[in-house]
Amino acid sequence: MHKPLAISMGEPAGVGPDIALQLYAHRAELNLPPFCLFGNTDFLMARAARLGLEIAFAPVGPEGAMDVFADALPVAPIEGDVPDHPGQTTPLSGHAVIAAIEDAVASTLSGACRGLVTAPIHKGALYQAGFKHPGHTEFLAALCAGGGTPRLPVMMLAHGGLRAVPVTIHVPIRDVPGLLSKQLIVDTVRVVAHDLRQRFGIAHPQIAVAGLNPHAGEGGSIGREDLEIVGPAVAQLQFEGIAVTGPLPADTLFYPAHWAQYDAVVAMYHDQALIPIKTVAFEDAVNVTLGLPIVRTSPDHGTAFDLAGTGQASPKSFLAAIAMADAMTADQ
Repeated sequence: MHKPLAISMGEPAGVGPDIALQLYAHRAELNLPPFCLFGNTDFLMARAARLGLEIAFAPVGPEGAMDVFADALPVAPIEGDVPDHPGQTTPLSGHAVIAAIEDAVASTLSGACRGLVTAPIHKGALYQAGFKHPGHTEFLAALCAGGGTPRLPVMMLAHGGLRAVPVTIHVPIRDVPGLLSKQLIVDTVRVVAHDLRQRFGIAHPQIAVAGLNPHAGEGGSIGREDLEIVGPAVAQLQFEGIAVTGPLPADTLFYPAHWAQYDAVVAMYHDQALIPIKTVAFEDAVNVTLGLPIVRTSPDHGTAFDLAGTGQASPKSFLAAIAMADAMTADQ
């Protein structure tokens, strides 16, 4: 029998807890794989009542999740003061959000859970609680490193066979050219190629690399980054035997018929990668973190404070994230 997945509750003022509870309430018809929700039990009970969901809760943690999942939601209890105030963040909740992520990662690293699905967080609220990382992904990488040097975490948005990866992520656009380097691109593509083979079962992945500038720089006439940074990185990767093509003009690369020729597209910055995938699969895309020793997926949406507590948030991306984590850990 498979071990359960871990789900961290995410920002209590957002829709993450709502959707996790709603999906559990429909577990049978959705044929959900068993999971354990890491969160504050009193808060989860209050939010379920607000949503009109009749759910039994079992504070058993991952070890007992498989035995109770059909009848009660397994919860790995997180202590703290977590008020049920949809749309209103508070530093009090931040400590519980951080603890939920820490415990969920620890349980996945130990093998008690086979994969991790994270509900959206709100970094502003966490910073008030002492959070010291640029984002969720970097925090996960640090936790997985256990005090050592973190591996390079790589963010990928995926929907079916369409996968997009940004080399630089949450940085101002003006900083992107200075942050790009041959080594960063090479390291990112290596992680993508490795995980496409190991996590997705693609024996010989085909990877496209988008240029930074319009028309991939047109031989240096529209910026020299593609000529001096991106091109040499692609050449190095090809020398290593990785099937990579580029730099390619991003304005035509993401045309679906072109995009579908590759197992992943590596783009140079956040919006260059995420706008195309969210355009074709806004409610269905999944955020996957590559380069970690554990499987981690997440819905591609944020906290959606305006929908929290209403029951109106779409569960599609969260459901897709659970399904992908389940598929990626099917042998565990």
